[in-house]
Amino acid sequence: MGLVMPDTGLLIWMVITFLIVLMLLKKFAWKPILKMIKEREDSIDSALKSAERAKDEMRTLQSDNEKILAQARSERDAMMKEARDMKDSIVGEAKGKAKEEADKILAAAREAIQNEKMAAITELKNQVALLSIEIAEKILKHELSDENKQKELIGNLLKDVKLN
Repeated sequence: MGLVMPDTGLLIWMVITFLIVLMLLKKFAWKPILKMIKEREDSIDSALKSAERAKDEMRTLQSDNEKILAQARSERDAMMKEARDMKDSIVGEAKGKAKEEADKILAAAREAIQNEKMAAITELKNQVALLSIEIAEKILKHELSDENKQKELIGNLLKDVKLN
């Protein structure tokens, strides 16, 4: 049982040695260990605070991004509306000019047709007059070939002149 139960002297020396080791640890080891634990705790706290700040900044950036996207969408919509309005005005203006040009061309064509019609009517009247003269000339030559018929025609013409 000697091994199981230590001797009193040994026990005292063990206690003294333990106290010396405890004092050495307190003097040299506790302060650095506690300092390292405190530094570790501070770094964890600062990391948590930094993460919270980063989270807040991310929320702020996200809301700013949403505002910027909304503004960009509204600007895009305004630009698209302006482009549509401009397109409509250009198309309307082009249609107006085309209609005006078509009306001018149509009026010029009508005038040209009218002029051609008048020229054709004049030409036709001239030809009818020439044909009438030729026919009358032939009829008169045929009718006036006899002397009695000539006298009768002259008499009729004189009666018509006196009546008018």
